[in-house]
Formats: sequence, C-alpha cells, structure tokens
Amino acid sequence: MNTELLGIIATYLLTLVIAIPLGIYLAKVFAGEKVWTDFLKPLETGIFKLSGINVKEEMNWKQHLKALMTINLLWLVYGFFVLIYQNKLPLNPDGNPGMSPDLSFNTIISFVVNCNLQDYSGETGLTYLTQHFVIMFLQFVSAATGIAAAVVLFKAFRDKSTEKLGNFWNFFVKSITRLLLPLSIVMAIILAFNGTPTSYQGKDKFISVQGDTVNVSRGPAAGMIAIKHLGTNGGGWFGVNSAHPLENPNYITNTVELVAQLIIPIAMVIAFGIFIRRRRLGWMIFGVMTIGMLMLLIPMVQSEIGGNPAIAKMGISQLTGSMEGKEVRFGPAISAYWSTVTTIISTGSVNSMHDSTMPMSGTWQMLGMMINSFYGGCGVGILNYFIYLIIAVFISGLMVGRTPEFLGHKVEAREVKIAALITLLSPFLILVGTALSSYILVNHPSAEWAVQPKTWLNNPSFHGFSEMLYQYTSSNANNGSGFEGLGDNNVFWNVTAGVIMFLGRFLPIIGPIAIAGLLGAKKYVPESTGTLKADTLTFSLMTFAVIMVLNALSYFPALTLGPIAEYFTLIK
Repeated sequence: MNTELLGIIATYLLTLVIAIPLGIYLAKVFAGEKVWTDFLKPLETGIFKLSGINVKEEMNWKQHLKALMTINLLWLVYGFFVLIYQNKLPLNPDGNPGMSPDLSFNTIISFVVNCNLQDYSGETGLTYLTQHFVIMFLQFVSAATGIAAAVVLFKAFRDKSTEKLGNFWNFFVKSITRLLLPLSIVMAIILAFNGTPTSYQGKDKFISVQGDTVNVSRGPAAGMIAIKHLGTNGGGWFGVNSAHPLENPNYITNTVELVAQLIIPIAMVIAFGIFIRRRRLGWMIFGVMTIGMLMLLIPMVQSEIGGNPAIAKMGISQLTGSMEGKEVRFGPAISAYWSTVTTIISTGSVNSMHDSTMPMSGTWQMLGMMINSFYGGCGVGILNYFIYLIIAVFISGLMVGRTPEFLGHKVEAREVKIAALITLLSPFLILVGTALSSYILVNHPSAEWAVQPKTWLNNPSFHGFSEMLYQYTSSNANNGSGFEGLGDNNVFWNVTAGVIMFLGRFLPIIGPIAIAGLLGAKKYVPESTGTLKADTLTFSLMTFAVIMVLNALSYFPALTLGPIAEYFTLIK
C-alpha cells in the first residue's frame, strides 16, 4: 500500500514538473512573445488567410462572445446530422447503426460543450468516421474554445485600462497548433507503443483460455484517447473508458493519462499570473486549488484503501482495499487519485467504476464537480474560480467598508449581479433537475411520456438518488462521468441532461468574460494603503472560505439524502 501511495505522489510531482514550464510557455505564446514553436507561424497564417480572418483586428468582450457562440452553434448543427446518418457514411467496418434524434441531441451537445457524457457505448455507438470527424474534432475545438475564453480574461487585466482584448480566432488557433496538437501527437505515440490500437480494421476474433470465441472491438483509438485527456474531454473510445485494457493497458499509460489531464489546467493558472505580471497572484490561486484538491483526495484514498465495512463484517480480509469496480492492474489508491482528478477538473474519464466506489467517495466526487474550480477544465477552471474571486472581493469590501476593487478596477453592482447569477446557476440546474426526476420517479413510475421511470434505476433508495444527483452534477460541470447504475439512454435523460450541459457550459463562460470586459474598460485605480490586495494569504483564505461556504449551503442537503445517508446505512 505504501508503494501505491508513492505512486500518487510521484504522478503529481511529474505533473508539476511538466505543468509549470508549460504555463510559462503559454504566457509567452498568448502574449505574442518569441517561443520555440514560432516555426508554426506559416501554418497559422495560411489558416487565417483561408478563413478570411484578420488576427490584428482587436475585439471587445462582446465580439469575443459572438465569435465563440456562433462557431459552437455551427458545430452543434453539423454534428447532430452526421451522428444521425453515420450508418450511411464510410468508415463503418462493424456496421454500427445511426443514432436516434434524442441520443444525437445529447451526444452532440455533450461534445460541443466539452462534457463528453456518453449515453451510448463508445465502440458500438459510433463509427470510425464519427469518432474522428465529430468526436475527436470536437475534443480539440471545445478545449481550444475554453482556453481562448480564458485568454480573454487574461487580456482584460494585463493593461491598466482597455477594451481591446485581442482576437478570439488567434487565441483559438494557437491553442490547437501550439499546444493541443503537439502534445497529442507525443501522447498518442506513447499509447500506441504500449498497446493501444491504431488500426482502421474492424473487430478482431480470438479464442479465450476456456475456448470461447470473443469479438474484440478496436480502431484508431490512440489519438482520440490522447486529446480526450489533454483537452479535459473524457469521452472514451471504448464504453468503459480508461478501465478498458486497450484504452489504458498498463501502469505507464495510466500515469501518462493522469498527468495529461492536469497539466493544462495547472499551466493556465501559472500562465495567468505571468501574463498579467502578477506571479504571486497566480501562485496564490494555485495554492487554494491544490489545498482544495487535497481535501477531496485524502479522504477518498482513505475510503477506498480502507475497504468495505459490510464485507469486513463478514470476516473477509480486504488487505488490498476496496476492489469492487477497480482494475487489478491499478488498485484502489491510484484509482481514487484518478477519481479525484477527473472530477475536480472536467475530464470525466474513469479507470474504475464510480458507481462501485464507497459512499463517501461518491460524496467527494460530486463535491469536486459542484465546486468545479479546483484546477477545473481547460481554460474554464480559471473562469469558474474568477467568479468566486469576485464574490470574495465584494464580501471583503463590505467587511472593511470600502468600495470593492480587483486589480485596480472597482467592482460595482453590475459585476456583482452577474457573479451572483452565475453562482446560483449551478445549484439551480443540478437541484431542480434532480428534484424533477425524483418527483417523476415516485409519482409517475410507469409514465410512457417519461419512458417508464421505474426502469431508470438499478439501485433503489439512497444510492439510486445519488445516481440521479450525480448525472445532473456531471452534466452541469461539463464532466461526463457517471454512476452507471442509471439507465440514461432515453428521451427524458437525453433531453434534460442535454439542456443542462448547454446552459452549464456557456453561461459560466459568458459571465466571467462579461465581468472581465466590464472591469477592464474601467478607469484604473492606483493601489493605496487601503487597497484590498488579491495576492495575499489572507485574501486567498477568504476566497477558499467563500468556495466552501457557498457550496456547503447549496449542496449539503442533497448530498445528505444520497451518499452520506448511504454511508451511515452501510456502517450501521
């Protein structure tokens, strides 16, 4: 067990070794400074000329949002129809069928918004063409969208006062050419040499030890698995995601995939401090996020390596910890680390089944998604944290009797109202969705219009409630992982989760960019002895307290009805 814990420490340290210099590099890339990847400029120039884009044309925050929303809506329409008619298109050696309209609606929204919730099974639900030209394509561009949105926030606070926030298309293209594509190529090569398939052939057959003939799905999976983690996407090529032995063959690939999930979210925090010339602020934000991660990780690891108390009462030894739903080649400790990482950021990939983890592990998984700002997804993590910063600035200003200020810009009623609305949005979507599904399940269990709610859950009572709560939490956080005891591939869940994914993605992007644009355009107020500094330990603790209190008030009752109640039932 000590070796497993050392594996967690080594994996996280390796992540920092890569993420910190990557953050320095990203700050230079988006500031337009010279970097070693400048040899890619001709490629980028060609893309801009072909697209008719003048990257020297500066945009304000409204123009950035217009460009972001327009292109994302275009991808949504394109992908919706391709998924419905995928059975009539080439590169379908296994003869997989087209999607139903409601499943296509859910799937295309899921991948456009970087959620990658899969109500289909990867290898049987899609063809090689749609895996590449819809899913893998969207995994690149959705991640680049989040990064580009974050850079708009960076630009707003780099200069003392400005409405010129760079060019969205410049940030978007560079996120792919200078970051996502090169790293994906390197990672895909590592995966391929460790046994991940790269073939375009159909299913392969082999005879097992006991004489059974097994058809094994394969395909050009290595490239998709690389970007699914680097872009904090998470959708699996195979249905069971990175618990599949071809998607995650060994401990080396497990480590590579874990590192890949974290390096860009951490790098963006480091880049923020460097870009706006306030490195101390960047490190303070990183410190708060890291403490938050550890507060979720440590109890989860303890819960999983401690074993199941119900099994212990039967007198069965659990020296290896709770192995239900885990892969033997990984074990419970590193699986708990993966579960923490994948839920505090928006990856949502799994190397074990979350539905089989201990009840309190489910609590920490859901709480990580509810907070959704401890590192967070590509770009959007820092945007989510920024909302908490504004709330903390406002409360601190009230406490000391001064007009709230952030980095030399007065935070006034308009910005606070936007932050408050975004803060209330997540609890509203998650809790209303869970309440609606619970009401229908109890009062209309056989309703045809709700597709037989009595068939939704394979687990009754507290755990069944947790499955529904987890689904909406994951959808709102653009995470995509799930408690797979829930029967979610039906019209009700496809549509309701799809709507929540859409709102949960774009409103939390629109809000922070609007606040940053409004603040950036205001007159700069020089710091004085009475200025509330955002890069101090005191203010960082204040921000952490705001995050904890707001989320505890919002979600504790729901968590009590689900995983916490299940925990006390288990140990009774």
